[in-house]
Amino acid sequence: MCGRYAQSAQMRELIEQFEVTGVTPQEALPQNWNIAPTNEIYIIRSSAFNGGSALTRDLTTMSWGLIAPWLKDENEAKISQSRAINARSESIHEKPTFRDAFRRTRALIPAEGYYEWATALGAYSPKQPFFISSDEGKQLSIAGIWSSWLSPEGKLIESASVITREAVGELATIHSRMPVMMPRDRWDAWLDPQEREIATLQNLMLLEKPDAHLVARPVSNAVNSVANKGEDLTRAITLGEPETLF
Repeated sequence: MCGRYAQSAQMRELIEQFEVTGVTPQEALPQNWNIAPTNEIYIIRSSAFNGGSALTRDLTTMSWGLIAPWLKDENEAKISQSRAINARSESIHEKPTFRDAFRRTRALIPAEGYYEWATALGAYSPKQPFFISSDEGKQLSIAGIWSSWLSPEGKLIESASVITREAVGELATIHSRMPVMMPRDRWDAWLDPQEREIATLQNLMLLEKPDAHLVARPVSNAVNSVANKGEDLTRAITLGEPETLF
């Protein structure tokens, strides 16, 4: 998965689709069809209810790109985030930046869709952007992890990463990687902080058809600029037609 995605849902829509029963943000994030690394994003996570064993499902916001737990400087932490927006499912349990979060603090990252840029190994012209979304019109439920980092000055920063896997089917003709999708019937197990068996967690990420209901459409190169954030970025174009940057 490349480093951009879209999120324009109202909080009430996310609360309903992801069955949020716990806390929610005091303020909604602005609609953004071109979310970039270090931007604030929505995630869904579990927390204990009133300090007990019962879990609630919370909707919260944090920055995109996991901060390595050993970093000591806030500027260095911010810079490092852009290198840790994605965690590979094949090695997430081994990489020092991600392994503790994988075992203890997992999340769902809702997305209207995500962008991918064609590689030279695929069927399309290199660097052609595509928008990939659900053919059912639903929010994508992407597997993720999150972590809390405390700066030397006492500032708490929460951050999250998307988990990716090898792409399959038509998506593999665009790019070699895709996000790990987490089906609804696995949400509870995935979000349960008490579930820490690596083999169990790896099995939760394995799907028979990981590209089910995902469709890709070519879009304008306007998405290449983070200054462009509008819904028009997701509009399909015909490959080879002149583009209008907006």
